[in-house]
Amino acid sequence: MRTTLRSLAALGTGAVLLSGCAGAGALSAGSDGTTLVVAIVANPQMQDAISLQSEFEAANPGVSVKFVSLPENEARAKITTSIATGGGEFDAVMISNYETRQWAEFGWLENLQPRIDATEGYDDADFIPSIREDLSYEGDMYSVPFYGESSFVAYRTDLFDEAGVTMPENPTWEEVAALAAELDDPEAGVAGICLRGLSGWGEVLAPFNSVLNTFGGRWYDEDWNAQLDSPEFREAANFYVDLVRDHGQAGAANSGFGDCLNRYSQGRAAMFYDSTSMVSTVEDEASSTVVGRSAYVPAPVARSDYGGWLYAWSLGIPATSEHKDEAWEFLSWMTDKEYIRTVGEEYGWQRVPPGNRLSTFKTPEYQDVAAAYADPMLQGIENADPENPSVRPVPYTGIGFLAIPEFQDLGTRVSQQLSAAIAGRVTVDEALEQSQRYAQTVGDSYREEGR
Repeated sequence: MRTTLRSLAALGTGAVLLSGCAGAGALSAGSDGTTLVVAIVANPQMQDAISLQSEFEAANPGVSVKFVSLPENEARAKITTSIATGGGEFDAVMISNYETRQWAEFGWLENLQPRIDATEGYDDADFIPSIREDLSYEGDMYSVPFYGESSFVAYRTDLFDEAGVTMPENPTWEEVAALAAELDDPEAGVAGICLRGLSGWGEVLAPFNSVLNTFGGRWYDEDWNAQLDSPEFREAANFYVDLVRDHGQAGAANSGFGDCLNRYSQGRAAMFYDSTSMVSTVEDEASSTVVGRSAYVPAPVARSDYGGWLYAWSLGIPATSEHKDEAWEFLSWMTDKEYIRTVGEEYGWQRVPPGNRLSTFKTPEYQDVAAAYADPMLQGIENADPENPSVRPVPYTGIGFLAIPEFQDLGTRVSQQLSAAIAGRVTVDEALEQSQRYAQTVGDSYREEGR
């Protein structure tokens, strides 16, 4: 395990843990019941779960839910710190396919497979296979997907028609950059494209890594020699930085997923390359001014045939929880087919958590509202190959991330350099020079152990 415990725990040592949460599970509903403390990421789909929690509580008398909802970077730090140090603050945590396998190997998560198998009608075979596999360790699921995603391009068909330009069915990045230049209209407050620039290994590096992979770049060669100063990595970094600086949104270095989603949904960008989960907001009349005016195409490519990523926001039970049975009741409620139907009927089928279950894509109500994006979303998720992310061989797995413990820290450091280049505080060459040093330190530790 080498420095795993130390390296993961160190990520959150500067974070202040939640006050008032003490003891395993932090339960204190008195003698009449149990309070589950659930840490989630403050994305739109999770807010729907909060609003529906009374339905779970009504079906499970004596069990109440306390959500701790935080922005992505904050949530990652707090959850990682708690799990790595055995803090026991949470009964259920929202994690991803990055954490699941590693934490399962370390014994930090409950094996959910026995509970899944014993829950009538839960149907884990209905999960999209690539998602299910990426949330499993030695064949058993250790977290269950709330939603799954790949990436694609949303674009405003009305603006394309006005400009007399056409989006290819399977665009290259060069074609997307040319379209962004054509459609960029600062005077009207409309960026040619919106791309994340906010530092964070789960922020700017998510889209950037997909660009890097299709450009033929990689973080390490097969011998763990860092490649961040290679021609391919440099080409991808220059392309991304130039595109967002020249034709992206103002203040791009401070734009994460939420900011770009808001900008595009409010009509302030002609294109948006990001998570397929964007559709739950973009096509929702309650939160978007561009409903019905977008079309969607697969992630752009350069030297590969596939350009997207694979990611899942999932729910797991920490090994420290004292209320695993109640926690599983909650997890199975929030990731079941019936929850998806409840969201569809309560809020509209465009709001259902996308990309986790095959049955969702076969539901007539979902097909009606998702005709513009269902196929590229499902194809992107199914075609993702985390075992072979780059054009050339690599010693790691993962598309939008490297599935090694050190990547939370390494990715954060490199993302800060990339974000600084987007902001114009450093050049791309300077950013990559510093990033190469960070990466080589990690690579050296793997080489010394012969891994």
